[in-house]
This record gives sequence, C-alpha cells and structure tokens, in this order.
Amino acid sequence: MFTGKHGSGVRLSQEEISRIVLERAHAGKWVVRLKGGDPFIFGRGGEEALECVRAGIPFEVVPGVTSAIAAPAYAGIPLTHRGYASTVTFVTGHESDKPDAVPSLPWQALARQGGTLVLFMSVLQLAENLTQLLAAGLSPDTPAAAIRWGTTGRQQVLLGSVATLPELARTTRLRPPAIVVVGDVVRLAPELRWFERRPLFGRRVVVTRARAQAAAFATLLEVEGAEVVALPTIETVPPDGWDAVDAALARLRDFAWLVLTSENGVAAFFGRLRATGRDVRDLAGVAIAAIGPQTRAAIEARGLRVALTPTEYRAEAVADELIAAGVAGRRVLLARAAAARAILPQRLAAAGAIVDEVPVYRTVVPAEAAAAPALFAGDRPPDMVTFTSSSTVTNFARLFPQTELPRLLANVAVGCIGPITAATARDRGLRVDVQPKDYTIPAFAAAIVDYFAARASGAPTR
Repeated sequence: MFTGKHGSGVRLSQEEISRIVLERAHAGKWVVRLKGGDPFIFGRGGEEALECVRAGIPFEVVPGVTSAIAAPAYAGIPLTHRGYASTVTFVTGHESDKPDAVPSLPWQALARQGGTLVLFMSVLQLAENLTQLLAAGLSPDTPAAAIRWGTTGRQQVLLGSVATLPELARTTRLRPPAIVVVGDVVRLAPELRWFERRPLFGRRVVVTRARAQAAAFATLLEVEGAEVVALPTIETVPPDGWDAVDAALARLRDFAWLVLTSENGVAAFFGRLRATGRDVRDLAGVAIAAIGPQTRAAIEARGLRVALTPTEYRAEAVADELIAAGVAGRRVLLARAAAARAILPQRLAAAGAIVDEVPVYRTVVPAEAAAAPALFAGDRPPDMVTFTSSSTVTNFARLFPQTELPRLLANVAVGCIGPITAATARDRGLRVDVQPKDYTIPAFAAAIVDYFAARASGAPTR
C-alpha cells in the first residue's frame, strides 16, 4: 500500500498511516513499513515505533542510509573534509502541515557554527529558509546545492550560493523530493561529480525481459548510470499439461541428446525432473547441448557438463553443430517453450534425427505490461526499449494499436539482443538501433553504452 509523502497532492496523514499499521498488525499480519533513507532521520519512524509500543505490538528497526548522506555522495559533495568542514548538521526545512510554513530553528546558531548544513524537505520553503540564514549573518556567497532524486538515474544537481540557489530552483522548477546542502564542501562538486559522468546517466532504458530474469541486465545498465524501467512483457508459466514431458522423462536414457535453449527451459526442465522424483543421475549417458553461455551456465550450476554450445547463439547454429556431431538415427529431446520457432526440430529431423519436442513452459503477457502505452505516450518517454527475445517483441507490440507503435517509438531507440529478435522487431515496423555482435546480456549492455556514447559524440550510430 503506497503511503508516500511528496510535498503536495493527496496523501495520507501520519495518523492514518499509524492507524493502518496497527490495524494490520492486530489482524495478525506481518507489517513492513518501508521508508526511504533511515526511518529515524526525519522519517516519522520514532513516532510510529511509539505507537507500536503503546499498542503492545513487537517490532524491529532496520537502519537505512539517510538521503542526507547518500544524495550528496552521489552529487560529489563530501559532507566533511579536513580542508572545508569538521561538523555536519541535519535539520528539517519543513515541520508544519502548512506548505508555506518555515520551521522554528535556531537560525542564529546555524549561521554561526560553520561546517556543513543539510536541509531536509526544504524545497517548497527554500527561499524562506535561506533568507533566515542570511538574516542570521551567513555570507550570501556561501556555496549551496540542491539535489533532487539523488542516487537515481533522474538525479538533478543545482549548484549555486545561498543568495543564488532560490532563483536557480525557481527557474528550473525544482520540486520535491530534494535536499539542500549548504557549506564550503559544495565547492568540491564540480570535480567529484562521479555519478553524472557515467555513460548512461540521464538515460531511461526499458527492459522488457521477464521480471525473474531482468535483474542482471538491469544491474549492468544501472552501473553505467541508466534509469532502468522494468516493463516485463513475458511471464513464464507451466505448460498446458505435463504428459509429454513426463513421458520423455520416463525414458531419458533412450535419448542421445538433450537440447535446452534458454535459462527458463533449464529451470523448468530440472524443476519437473525433481518433481517427478528423479534427479540428474537419470541423465547418465545423455549429452547436453545449450544454445548459449547463459543457458550453459544455468546447466553447469546443476553440476552437469555441457557437451555442445555453438559459437553463434541461435537455433540454426545449434542444429548445424548437432548435425555435424552426428544425429542421424539418434533420438534428441528438445525441451523448450511452447510455440517456439520450428527451425530447430525441422533441421534435425531432415538430418535423420528422431526428435521429441516437449514444451516445459509457455509464456504469457503479465498484467503489469498494460502500463506500456502510458509510459511511451507520457511527457518523459524512455530513451530506449530493449528486447531479449522474439516473444518480448511480439507481446510488446500487442499492447499498442498496430499503426501507433512506429509513431510512438519514432524518437525511442530500439535494442535487440540478436538477429532473430531484431527481425521480429522489424516485422512490427520498428527500426533497430542496437544489436550486439555476441548475443549475450553483457554484450547487449555494452552495445547500449557504445550507442549512447556515439550519440553524445555526434558520431554515426547505425
């Protein structure tokens, strides 16, 4: 349940939030009160903890990293430095429920003490707060910074002084959430702004991969500074029935080869193997082929050796190398998604193999994918949408009117992990801007970095 506060708009009062927490706890529920930053640093965590104590509800507190530390660090502002500041003071720039109310703080003491001053929740009262510091004797030339959406790909940093920062905030229409840092340490920001120098900083990249598999890809992009938007367009679910799979598992030793073409297929196959009371010993004498290094790694993680991985990670290459290994007259078990491309079993059968193709999973469109049209039609559309399989393209395209998709993505770059996925995207009227040489997630992430670096430099990107 969302109970966030953001400086304006409809929101729950603190009393309502506490009431909901207590009601859920009294009903026997485990309640996680998830807050940004540290719950006891201007997070009302102390108030809510007291409510629990008085209601006889046990609780525990998990400390967090307050935005007063995290945001300046990502903006290149060390709160302390031997040459600039030996003290740090955290204060709130907003105490009252009235949006224009200035808090009653010891402004004279804050202006005199030196060091670094960090103001929470001060954006809506920025001019008033800094005016109080000026009136208390703080030099108008004292460096000051406002940091919005710190530590994220949306981070925005305004650098100025106590005298100039309010006007900078007004002209850039700075809105919460943001914190303000006042003090000489702000002078270091131009040299230390490490995060904003990352190659994908400020870029919004949509990942359409299944949520269960998206984390590794998202991490690679986020490390380079991207703001990753998770929009899974596929979800793996069990096949319509297990009869064909179970029949194959019952005679595993009849097969010369087991072919697995995705991490999902690996997980589903071995999950069913275990569910039917079997284990990897039943694969004794069966050679295993994997379509690529990630599929191979998933198999090897189960203690098995992979006999064949093609140099080109696509079904055609798997077929070529299996045929070269000699499959004529031999039985091949192909465990993969329902409704997958027919090229692999067709090529193997044409070479004389006896192919048993069994669907170990199928893909559906998750309900959360319905957010796609609004995402691309909004006032801040993504810079790139990425596809890691033909299924992600097909399901994504289904979310839009057929004639609208090319128009909505006219100014959005499209990245595809390999040629098959790219061909599916082009069939849907999309222009493909990025396709890595190697069809792997690390290579895909690196190609995205190269693409945006070329765009930033003005070099040709296609």
